[in-house]
Amino acid sequence: MRKKGTRAIMLSATAVMLAAALTDGGNAKAAVSVTSVLPASGAALILEEGAPISDVIIEIPEDETEEAPADLMSAVTPTRPEAVPTEDFDLEKMLISDNDVDSEGLSDNDISVSLADVVTLGDTEALANEPVEIVDEEALREEAAETVTDAAAMGAGAARAHRAADEAAEAERLAKDPENFSNLVIARVNSCVNVRDIPSTDGEVLGKLYDKSVGTFIEEQDGWYKISSGSVTGYVSAEYCVTGEEAIELAKQVGTRLAVVNTTTLKVRKEPSTEASVLMLVPIEEDLVVREELDGWVKVTCEEGEGYVSAEYVDLHTEFVKAESKAEEEARLKKEEEERKRAREAAERAVAQRNRTANNNNNTTTTTTSTTRRADLYVVPEISGSGLGTDVAKYACQFVGNPYVYGGSSLTNGTDCSGFVMSVYSAFGVSLPHSSRADRNVGAAVEGGLANAQPGDLVCYSGHVALYIGNGKIVHASSPKVGIVISTANYNNVLAVRRIF
Repeated sequence: MRKKGTRAIMLSATAVMLAAALTDGGNAKAAVSVTSVLPASGAALILEEGAPISDVIIEIPEDETEEAPADLMSAVTPTRPEAVPTEDFDLEKMLISDNDVDSEGLSDNDISVSLADVVTLGDTEALANEPVEIVDEEALREEAAETVTDAAAMGAGAARAHRAADEAAEAERLAKDPENFSNLVIARVNSCVNVRDIPSTDGEVLGKLYDKSVGTFIEEQDGWYKISSGSVTGYVSAEYCVTGEEAIELAKQVGTRLAVVNTTTLKVRKEPSTEASVLMLVPIEEDLVVREELDGWVKVTCEEGEGYVSAEYVDLHTEFVKAESKAEEEARLKKEEEERKRAREAAERAVAQRNRTANNNNNTTTTTTSTTRRADLYVVPEISGSGLGTDVAKYACQFVGNPYVYGGSSLTNGTDCSGFVMSVYSAFGVSLPHSSRADRNVGAAVEGGLANAQPGDLVCYSGHVALYIGNGKIVHASSPKVGIVISTANYNNVLAVRRIF
């Protein structure tokens, strides 16, 4: 709280000229002139009669102790009137305090002005005995307010210019590296590189960064990169990784740019126009591999080839493989083995039940050909080998020639790609999602991808999924035009191969 009989001069962030008059009950007592002041933030001068000028105290807040340039130091000087009676005036103290700031504006006792972080008072003993001039307090208040307004406008203009410069620099950076790939660390090894707890081969292995997997760069230390990838944070040898400019180029090759559908049903068109014909329909949350990003449109790969989707109805992101901790790897392998065991047991029960049903039908001389009614129109290769995966492949090929129906799951009356895979595996007691995107995470990943695929494996593409049947072939519900067909597995870019059994 300010003492009664004092006058406060509130300090703002912009330097101004100040002359402050002190009055007591309407009778002018003294005036002091303050000139050439520097910026100070949220401070105030407390002036009170009766104290010698040598007792003036200037307190600088801890967060504003930066020394001001010498050529901008300010001074407090008295003025000597020729014919105005004066009385000696002493200042008790001068404090810098936030308590005297009136955030709503100027009161009768407050004048909003600016003052330097440091004020040079000069000869305080001489000033203590100097008479001072009576000043019109109201006029000073108005002049100070006008000066502050002008200074604030100048400050706002400078701030806008600074922001514009920052925005221009950021735009230039994004134009060169829109995905911020330069901040990635990408493994370039035959298999994987260990992530350790310290930057040394003596460090404990926390996890693995597989070939073409990525992490976010944190710092470099003695030939090691500290990274964060997935749930793993640690050090990888810089010898086996790239970052910076190299990472920008490599990321475009190892990352998969995807467009995830965010509307109920998305139309893929032949041209980037709402007037163009529709190639196919894609359901919500499915993703398509991006080939090119245009103004308002995205060129994507789909089962019918390349087409265009509206950028408004997809969410774009780049998908990378991340590091895996030792604990995560152990948990994943355990989970995959348990799921495959359950799937095998369910399939064996389903096959046994189907065989019993077939035997009963043979005993009653009842036959059915509904599942093979159009297979004679297509060439179905002989599937060799044994095992549940082979049984799945053989079973799936019975439905070649049946129709494709968007959103369907009937192997005889019509199904889409994920509905086909789901229904085939359902016959073996295995539950799979009705989503090609979700199918990329079921079962276990096949190391080596298509080169190591076995009959019954799921082959995942951009917005599509199929069943591998061996010899580089797949069976799948392709499109409304051709229905369920057999194709070459590498007809399109393969995103993942997953094994159920």
